[in-house]
Amino acid sequence: MQKLEFVYQARPGRVVFGAGSLQHLEREVLELGAQRALVLCTPEQRETAEMVAARLGARTAAVFDKAVMHVPIELAREARALARDLNADCAIAVGGGSTVGLGKAIAMDSGLPILAIPTTYAGSEMTAIYGITEGGLKRTGTDVRVLPRTVIYDPDLTVTLPVGLSVTSGINAIAHAAEALYSRDANPVISLMAEEGIASLARALPGIVANSTDINARSQALYGAWLCGTTLGSVGMALHHKLCHTLGGSFNLPHAQTHTIVLPHALAYNRQAAPDAMTRIARAIGADDAAIGVYELAKANGAPVALKDIGMKSEDVEKAAEIASSNPYWNPRPIEREAIHALLQDAFDGVSPH
Repeated sequence: MQKLEFVYQARPGRVVFGAGSLQHLEREVLELGAQRALVLCTPEQRETAEMVAARLGARTAAVFDKAVMHVPIELAREARALARDLNADCAIAVGGGSTVGLGKAIAMDSGLPILAIPTTYAGSEMTAIYGITEGGLKRTGTDVRVLPRTVIYDPDLTVTLPVGLSVTSGINAIAHAAEALYSRDANPVISLMAEEGIASLARALPGIVANSTDINARSQALYGAWLCGTTLGSVGMALHHKLCHTLGGSFNLPHAQTHTIVLPHALAYNRQAAPDAMTRIARAIGADDAAIGVYELAKANGAPVALKDIGMKSEDVEKAAEIASSNPYWNPRPIEREAIHALLQDAFDGVSPH
């Protein structure tokens, strides 16, 4: 029998899950020891944020609807100042990664507790990872102070997430769990969550495509996203995330779609080096092969499968391969320049992974 030895770092946090669970919002604010909440959202999520604010009534300090991607430091300072001026003693982040990111930026300097109400499958609410942009440069890091204290997962709030974005956001979440399974610091507890998260999303996405208001499918997807986000916040990532950060940061490609397209090819690259992880991924999605199974899951549910279809130019393949290969980083299979180029070419063309 193989020796069992690992490190598992639990993250603090409370989860309230289920359709209609937003009804518990006031209770959860009071559980934080808070009385006045600053509600955060993007301009597009203003209506949902107003509904959340109405539930709190007099306990709402204000709605701040300026959250954007990459969290400009000026915006974080403006939100912190507003919270201070209004005597807000907690912040409620309603939406996806941009809004949760703003909440994290507020928490890091002010110490205000954050309550997150996710409306996408991004998973940021389950990580202590933050990012702040200053002077055109994005600084990222990890700090337990930014982790939301409470997360309310209410599938009712995700039924308006467009079907296309639901699919790519869901496969983006699967990517977190897939890489967690072959992470350098993988452990049995996180691996259980990873496989269950992948399986839940793989079951849910076809249901959402068939009927976007199917609350059972939406619940399964949000449950899977929670588990996958937890894996992202607990262990290190590898090649897939490096490639997607390169493509997004250097070529301004959309986040979830890029993850969706690259994942099957990153799995194929690591197939021989991480056979146990590939077996678990394939089992979770009900396929014979992990890489081909993820590719077919995306394609069958209408997601893009080619980087050329989301704005990448053919000459960018060479540049991306150079950037991704230039800085060494851990991966179960060593980073090989020509193999990375071939991987990116396949992803650009949208062919089935080799």
